[in-house]
Amino acid sequence: MTRFLASVRDASEAAIAVAGGADIIDFKEPDDGALGAVDVEAIAAGLRAVAGRAKTSATCGDLPLDAERLVEAAARIAATGVDYVKLGLMPGEALSPCIDALAGVAQGHRLIGVFFADLGVPRQAFPRLAAAGFAGVLVDTFHKDGRGLRQHLAPESLKAIVADGRANGLMVGLAGALRLEDIEPLRSLGPDLLGFRSALCSAEARRDEIRADRVARVRTAFDAASVAPIVAAETGQATLRA
Repeated sequence: MTRFLASVRDASEAAIAVAGGADIIDFKEPDDGALGAVDVEAIAAGLRAVAGRAKTSATCGDLPLDAERLVEAAARIAATGVDYVKLGLMPGEALSPCIDALAGVAQGHRLIGVFFADLGVPRQAFPRLAAAGFAGVLVDTFHKDGRGLRQHLAPESLKAIVADGRANGLMVGLAGALRLEDIEPLRSLGPDLLGFRSALCSAEARRDEIRADRVARVRTAFDAASVAPIVAAETGQATLRA
């Protein structure tokens, strides 16, 4: 089953998202880039608002491929008690050493490596993530210019990313300016989660506050996408019996 991740910036938004049926509450500051970090006090308040009603995650900020900085940031965010820690990983020669350096943190915490569709997704790094103990990988967009994930990567590429992640025992998430119309095509690829922010906000502007009606609309679309294959299968069986 594909889960609904909602990115929120504070406790107030977290309460709205969990009440609206989000499966994962993801703490991220949209004013600070693709993976802007929320301060640890705000995460703590957000966790109290969620009160165990959903899984939680948090980003570590937009950081360069610097092993020391990535390890420090991952440990700091992990100490808040979120279920998953998201780390942006840029392509480059330092990628493999950085992944290796994070193995110690990954032994005690569930790390998610985030790659960016508009910067390049190095699928050859997936086995190294798995060997280092990462829990999963998420593909997002780095430049928040209104272009969504499906405008950067073709269905065949997204399908291969999901398959490669699964083959290496990693959870796989997809995000990046997703809209309602993206849910069914992406869900059909079998990812573990789809992440949303802009679609939950007023006028679909990611820096605005999220709205309860927009969270509910995405939840309804998820539920409809999950039911549709079941209905289709039952209809097909009925036709065969007839």
